Amino acid sequence: MKQEIEIELKNIVTEEEFYALRSAFSIMDDSFIKQTNHYFDTEDFSLKEKGCALRIRHKKNTYTFTLKRPHDDGLLESHEVLSETKALGLINGRRIASSEMLDLLEDTFGIESSKLKCLGSLVTSRVEKAYKSGLLVFDHSTYLGTEDYELEYEITDRNTGEQEFLNLLETYNIPQRNTPNKIERFFNRKRS
Repeated sequence: MKQEIEIELKNIVTEEEFYALRSAFSIMDDSFIKQTNHYFDTEDFSLKEKGCALRIRHKKNTYTFTLKRPHDDGLLESHEVLSETKALGLINGRRIASSEMLDLLEDTFGIESSKLKCLGSLVTSRVEKAYKSGLLVFDHSTYLGTEDYELEYEITDRNTGEQEFLNLLETYNIPQRNTPNKIERFFNRKRS
């Protein structure tokens, strides 16, 4: 199982701001790649209570099972690539024979695989562009009858990256906005 520390900055943008940024960065419609996040938790949101998020991401015929959990300087992500059969089994509520991720969830959090359920899906059209010291990500997401636009900046050094991101927002006259991550936005919408 692969693990990495993720440091990313986020800002919700309006549709108009999104299209202005697309134009400024010369992003064409055919540049976007579709990905679907299928979110999981227990009935009583055991993972959410611990500040964790669990998803299966379907992108380009690949299914990746990812657990995000708090870390000192961002999030610790654990990834397991799943076969289509295993991924669809989990998404559709069936038990699967084995999974490093399910073992990790049981060993670390005491969560049995039978307690997990797929709570829904979020579809994102995404473009990634190298920018200064990081990776600038343009996301248009649809879920539960709504849509939003987001700019992310994936970085390795928080101090440098924060300044670069703030400068970018300032250059394009985009206010800094409180931006919950996608799974939080999904759950907030699900509850409303």
